[in-house]
Amino acid sequence: MRRYIGATLAALLLFVPSAPVRAHDPEATSILDKAIKALGGEEKLSKATAISWKSKGTIKLSGKDTELNTEVTIEGLDHHRTELGNAQFKRVVVLAGDKAWRKMGDNLTELHGGAIANEKRGIYFRVIPITLVPLKGDGFKYERAGDDKGGDKPAVLLKVTGPDGKEFTLHFDKESGLPVKQVVRGFGFQGRPETVEMTFADYKDFGGIKKATKVEIKRNGEKVEVVGITEFKILDKVDPATFAEPK
Repeated sequence: MRRYIGATLAALLLFVPSAPVRAHDPEATSILDKAIKALGGEEKLSKATAISWKSKGTIKLSGKDTELNTEVTIEGLDHHRTELGNAQFKRVVVLAGDKAWRKMGDNLTELHGGAIANEKRGIYFRVIPITLVPLKGDGFKYERAGDDKGGDKPAVLLKVTGPDGKEFTLHFDKESGLPVKQVVRGFGFQGRPETVEMTFADYKDFGGIKKATKVEIKRNGEKVEVVGITEFKILDKVDPATFAEPK
């Protein structure tokens, strides 16, 4: 079970090398601005630098759906704490700048090098669809990347290149502007190539910010996880102990 869980999580955090993208074009900027407005506006989203959420869902293990509960706290793009598990197992991952740890049961591992880089990539893979505002900051590039279907509705795409030069695509509902899908291509467990899709649905208002409360994850076209957000908060501050080495 642990090995399969590691494979699923790794697939969400690894990206393939990419070529440079051109400077932002007016059409791409218009798509991004519409999406930011749809989520609550730049002023509110800019203040959401620290967020937390809880979720319940299922993850596919050995061909069976297994219940999974998750608690996440993120501050900026370089601090996060994720606790996930059920009655059979518990996993904690903490990133604190240039330090990171992973704890599975009673086994604690300090992460180094590429593993820390993957945790940092994983943060913006999660945060960007929620606030989008970091795309306007230093280190991110984006461009118009055609059209697609977001669920049953037409969608427009942006190709995004992160600070580490890795690419992913964001899909926005053509009518509402809301993010409906994120796609990343990379390498999964033991170097196997992976394509991971996250679809976002059932948006609800949380303190003036709209957040998708249903997230579905597919790996190489196979549905592996369905998550329902039960709580979402914008935090004024985070206790530093949140990002300490797990005990």
